[in-house]
Amino acid sequence: MKRLLFPLMLSACSMVFAQRDFSKVEITSEKLTDNIYVLFGAGGNIGLLIGEDAAYLIDDQFSPLTSKIVDHVKTLTDKPINFVLNTHHHGDHTGGNENLANNGATIIAHENVRELLEADEKTSEAAYPVITFNDKMTLYLGDDKRLLAMHVNPAHTKGDTYYYLPEANVIHMGDNFFAGRYPYIDISSGGDIDGLISNVTMALGMLDENTIIIPGHGSISNITDLEDYKNVLVELRKRVKKAREAGNSLEETQQMNLSKEWDATHGTGFINAERIIEFIYKSAD
Repeated sequence: MKRLLFPLMLSACSMVFAQRDFSKVEITSEKLTDNIYVLFGAGGNIGLLIGEDAAYLIDDQFSPLTSKIVDHVKTLTDKPINFVLNTHHHGDHTGGNENLANNGATIIAHENVRELLEADEKTSEAAYPVITFNDKMTLYLGDDKRLLAMHVNPAHTKGDTYYYLPEANVIHMGDNFFAGRYPYIDISSGGDIDGLISNVTMALGMLDENTIIIPGHGSISNITDLEDYKNVLVELRKRVKKAREAGNSLEETQQMNLSKEWDATHGTGFINAERIIEFIYKSAD
């Protein structure tokens, strides 16, 4: 059951962004391996990969933070940021594209990311990916290190990509994984609960207990955290679908406290109990 979700959401998000003060945001980092870091600030988590000749960013948060991000990267490496890879098109992950492209970086993403950015009249052409792929892609970072880009099923959006470093056993899952919280499923951009569960299941099958997982939002995680996340999604989908098939309206389903076990831990962030129920109700097949 696919229906338009929150038709005014994008404009509302733009208003919030326009009013936000980024001056007090501090960029911090956590070292994951000798040449891989995660950067935290405001918006989606940034992966920093230090290759033989260049630095690679996975996502780049909001445009006003670009100079802070670049300055922080300079404290970790003297390699130039030559490549930026987007996990999807949302502005808290692609807002720095234009600034970094104007500074010489090549923007890379799935072809659906470019399509969705092109559809947003507020996004400059300079922010569009100039290299796109439609299934998978491999980047060779030097020193026998690879970065594998894997387009996955429509889940958070229709442009979702996992970026996996097999030699380091590190993966950036983008917003397919909101660590310790309910996910945002952007149905208007092709998001889907069934695709999300399928993608998480696929990730669990390819990772192991030593894999370092960078979620789109939240702290660095492991396979146990991802399994717990999947279990919440599977159980919620089962409950919501059962209520929907019994003839309950969305509003009635939202009043049934179907997510009560997890609301205190997972529902206090961007997505609360009512919204996760709505996402599942409207997208579950």
